[in-house]
Amino acid sequence: MAFRGPKVWLWRWRRNPLRRRADAVEAWVVLGAWALTVLVGVLAGWGAAGSVEHGLARERVEWRPLEARLTEPAPGKAGRQSGAAGGDMVWAKVSWTGPDGSAHTGQVRVETGSPAGTPVTVWTDRQGRLVTQPATPAQARLRSAMVGGLAGVAAAALPFAGGRLLRGRLEQRRIEQWDTDWARFDALRGRRPMS
Repeated sequence: MAFRGPKVWLWRWRRNPLRRRADAVEAWVVLGAWALTVLVGVLAGWGAAGSVEHGLARERVEWRPLEARLTEPAPGKAGRQSGAAGGDMVWAKVSWTGPDGSAHTGQVRVETGSPAGTPVTVWTDRQGRLVTQPATPAQARLRSAMVGGLAGVAAAALPFAGGRLLRGRLEQRRIEQWDTDWARFDALRGRRPMS
């Protein structure tokens, strides 16, 4: 392992009789890797966030609430309360009429013990299939920011890792070159190489 002294900023670009071509190449590789890492991360994150936000906005426009009715009593006893959310929720079968007038059935979560015929709000897509309630604009912004951040970090990892790998190889090559040059210098001074 090479000895490392105090860190001097931008030393690879400064004029120095000990600076080699490999030092300048390594400096440009590091700069290029960091620039590419930032660029790829920002573009991937921005693209993913925009795509998610656009998709969630489309859902808010296309998905519609409809009134459905329980076709059978919900399991459990009525009136049980649990926490701030109200009663316990169970899956129950409901039926509704789609936008085209066709009859549909499905299962949704309702309060325990709800009697048959209880009205329940369900959300459907354009084909009348059950969907979840669409995200609010605030929820959509949060989701898109989280997905964009995750996508940006994941995409930036590739150029970052590639730059680190290339820099490690350049550093190893530079150290080997220093060993060769020191052996040549020792031979000029009449010293025998240490083994």
